[in-house]
Amino acid sequence: MKRFKSALVAALTVLVTTSGVGLAANPLAQAHTAGRVTASGQFTWPGVYFEGRFRGTGVGIVLDDSANDYDVQIDGTTVATLVMPGKTTYWAGNLSNKEHRVRLIKRTESPWAAGKFGGFVAANGGAILARPSARPRQIELIGDSLTAGYGNLSTTRDCSANGGVARNTNTDVSFGALTARALNADYQVNAFSGRGMVRNYNGGEPGTSYRTYYDRALLNVDGDVWQNPGTWRPQVVVVGLGTNDFSTALHPGEQWPDQNSLVSAYKSAYHGFLDKLRTRYGWSTTIVVSTPDASGTFADAVRQIVQERKDRVRYWNYSDPALDRLGCDWHFSARDHRLIAGKLGAYLSGLPIAW
Repeated sequence: MKRFKSALVAALTVLVTTSGVGLAANPLAQAHTAGRVTASGQFTWPGVYFEGRFRGTGVGIVLDDSANDYDVQIDGTTVATLVMPGKTTYWAGNLSNKEHRVRLIKRTESPWAAGKFGGFVAANGGAILARPSARPRQIELIGDSLTAGYGNLSTTRDCSANGGVARNTNTDVSFGALTARALNADYQVNAFSGRGMVRNYNGGEPGTSYRTYYDRALLNVDGDVWQNPGTWRPQVVVVGLGTNDFSTALHPGEQWPDQNSLVSAYKSAYHGFLDKLRTRYGWSTTIVVSTPDASGTFADAVRQIVQERKDRVRYWNYSDPALDRLGCDWHFSARDHRLIAGKLGAYLSGLPIAW
């Protein structure tokens, strides 16, 4: 994996320091984010991003995270990938002395550990400017590993020899993030690999599901609830949950004695979850319920759920024989995510969305 874009290697030097700059008292004062971030700058969901503006020849990014990988972008170009950076300040320097934009993106998942953003700091002689304005359009993506971009940079389904899942995951090039940026929309990718609507992959961690965690900002803190600052009001919510519920056979001792009872529980929970979204975001928000399967138990259950709704809930099936699933463990490849993003963009363009 290339750590720098070749066009900028000569023009940009990324320097690292672990001293001289600490976490800001209010790290979001001069940084824009649409993600689920606490007031102190902590976060766990994948794809969280921070955007800033600065004037001068360099910018520092204050971070405290030993679990995740990040991309750093200057003026729209990725200039560095930070692999589990720890507690440090990363400096991008040797820039022309003018106004620039900086963007920090969390590439990976870390439901067990929170990262912390400490703010942007200017190089000597420069200044951090007022944060970029929020975009009027907002999209929320809810799902599992397929939504998170699990292993999407790999070109082989067994990625154990080329860095593993973490090194081969980049939520910033998942289909949801790609679609949102194409529409110039802010977004949240609230995805959690291995979780289902009622049943997790292979029946793991019984008694929990995606719904256990959805309300949280910090997935690793039991009972945590994200405090929406009042600015997150997505016009579109795309939900994709069910692959983990149905992709593996039921085991003896699970709470559902057979497939029919699992389908019934799944449909009931899905309706409750959609009711929650509708109450939270109101009638003007378009909710899209999605499935990557054209047929089968999962697809049939999702279609039935949408048919039973009367509140602007739409059905989107994005199965396509062109999907190669060459990502880690048969997940979508980066090519697949681009293809799906195109399909989602086209689908949304045909809906009466109140942008």
